[in-house]
Amino acid sequence: MARIPQAFIDDLLDRADIVDVVGSRVDLRKTGKNYSARCPFHDEKTPSFTVSPDKQFYYCFGCGAGGNALGFVMDYDQLPFVDAVESLARHCGLEVPRETGIDDGREGHRKQLYAILEAADRFYRNQLRQHSGAKIAVDYLKGRGLTGQITSTFGIGYAPPGWDNLIRALASDDSQLALLKEAGLVVDRDDEGNRVYDRFRNRIIFPIRNTRGKTIAFGGRVLGDDKPKYLNSPETPVFHKGRELYGLHEALRELKEVSLLLVVEGYMDVVALAQHGIRNAVATLGTAATPEHLEKLFRYSPEVVFCFDGDAAGRNAARRALDTCLPVMSDGRTARFLFLPEGEDPDSLVRRIGAEEFGLLVKAASSLSTFLFDAVGDSLDLTSLDDRARLSQLAAPMINRMPRGVYRQLMLKQLGKITGMETDRLELLIAPPPPLPPDTAPESFGETPPDWTDLPPEDWDQDEPPDGSFGERQPLSRGGRASGSLRRPLPRPGATAPTRRLKLRPLHQLIALLANQPALATELGDLSPLEALDDPEVPMLMGLLELFHQHPEYTLNHILGYWRGIHGPEQGELLARIAANDLLQPQASRPRDNLAELNDIHRHLMNKVRHHRPHQQRLAELLAQDSLSTDDRKILFDIWHSRLSAEERTPELNNSIKQALARPNQTDYK
Repeated sequence: MARIPQAFIDDLLDRADIVDVVGSRVDLRKTGKNYSARCPFHDEKTPSFTVSPDKQFYYCFGCGAGGNALGFVMDYDQLPFVDAVESLARHCGLEVPRETGIDDGREGHRKQLYAILEAADRFYRNQLRQHSGAKIAVDYLKGRGLTGQITSTFGIGYAPPGWDNLIRALASDDSQLALLKEAGLVVDRDDEGNRVYDRFRNRIIFPIRNTRGKTIAFGGRVLGDDKPKYLNSPETPVFHKGRELYGLHEALRELKEVSLLLVVEGYMDVVALAQHGIRNAVATLGTAATPEHLEKLFRYSPEVVFCFDGDAAGRNAARRALDTCLPVMSDGRTARFLFLPEGEDPDSLVRRIGAEEFGLLVKAASSLSTFLFDAVGDSLDLTSLDDRARLSQLAAPMINRMPRGVYRQLMLKQLGKITGMETDRLELLIAPPPPLPPDTAPESFGETPPDWTDLPPEDWDQDEPPDGSFGERQPLSRGGRASGSLRRPLPRPGATAPTRRLKLRPLHQLIALLANQPALATELGDLSPLEALDDPEVPMLMGLLELFHQHPEYTLNHILGYWRGIHGPEQGELLARIAANDLLQPQASRPRDNLAELNDIHRHLMNKVRHHRPHQQRLAELLAQDSLSTDDRKILFDIWHSRLSAEERTPELNNSIKQALARPNQTDYK
């Protein structure tokens, strides 16, 4: 397919009014200069979803969903980027043009990988039907109670014995062989030079599909005595096991509404449950559940039930799942834990007791709160004051990892009932340290200085902005939303002026400021030293600066459209969430000095870069400066008194430091 010109996407975003686009799908109501609604991406009773016609931007203060008109169409209609562009173009009465003759190497290469994986999928399925030795595989599947229909639904296939069956079938030339290797289907023989062999041999094959139904990898169950029993594809450019879930595509295709997703351990568990009419089971791919897994699960269902063996290993696995769950358990989400009888797995148990009894076990699964308090208090005597105090010390920090909201507060209340402590006393156990006194606070940052920390950006709370500002909402429940969402408590109603209490990483604040005010990029000095911080968002910042250089006319609307199209939905949503940090800045009645903010952030980041350098290098840099800022003086003083060894503290160096400290203050930061 030819590529859609970026210029057309920019023009489309200029023509598409986000209020019209969102309003055609969601019931919007005018609130001041913005529009509000109940968020379409999570359950809530009080509206937290706001659309800004000025910024052509939507944001939910409950679940963190945000972006422009194109991003909304992608998320609401569950469309890939190209399909969303076409849908939005139809809404605007435009025809999507295509660029021909453009060599997009990365996109073309991914298509080749998908094509070779689809070809391998067809090969394995054909082998199950046609290969002379397939009877052993068919008998195995029948012995597990699977019919031909369910086998076809999941695309189960067969990799016959032999070292090069797939290679001979698909590797018509060196380029195809290279694709097979990159897709994880072929392995190099280390002891025989350039010789290669099929990864999957004499195995039942389970194709792993993404939510769009594309085959991205395979799992194989051995039919003989070879090891390992289960073998998965390695990580590839199109497959990341920490993000994908086996059976999710099939569950979404089969069920109109997914009220619950059951997480099991193996491919056969998923398929066997489906054979018995339980179509909502998925499995992780040889790894424990990750935060990415959970965000994806909660994107499609408000409730997740983890299914584990009832032995010690199963309990340990459940504890790891609990630890992973806590940071994503915002209001509206439910996680429960089901422990099976020892010696049983979902496959064997559902065949023994049937789907109805198995369903009753799922309904009776332990809640997250019950499992947390049981797991933490397992070895404690809660009739003892000492052990109740120990429980509060163990459980309170775990609860503190949950997003702020009703669910977290109820967990603290339950802990209070168990331990006999008041909730406000428990809050003190997990309260943040008191703020710095005024004389040590950072220099002015616009109207009110931010509390910069390196905490995750979830730690944000603030009071209500003035009437008509972006986000005049009451606290509300927050629910299933994907991929790393920022979940923030909503402002209190009735306040007349914002009292900002931010905890934002300065790099995020810089990205937010530039995304909303791209013209400020011309005021920045050299940011290349930031690459020494090894921060995952530094490449985003550098990429934005390059984009501003190429397209100085871009607004936030254009930037989000470009970023999501080029870097994918996850990066697009991340940029949208960071950009939303800027929505709660002072209003027009409270002037804001953007340039001062920019310079403060730049200075702070450069100081952080210098802080990570060896103290000898930092010392030499400070001594070479013509003037020193207040921060420079503090750093120099710290190095002089705390970092230098006795051998380094020479009379000459002491004299140089004294002379540097006597220089005039630096007052203009760039």
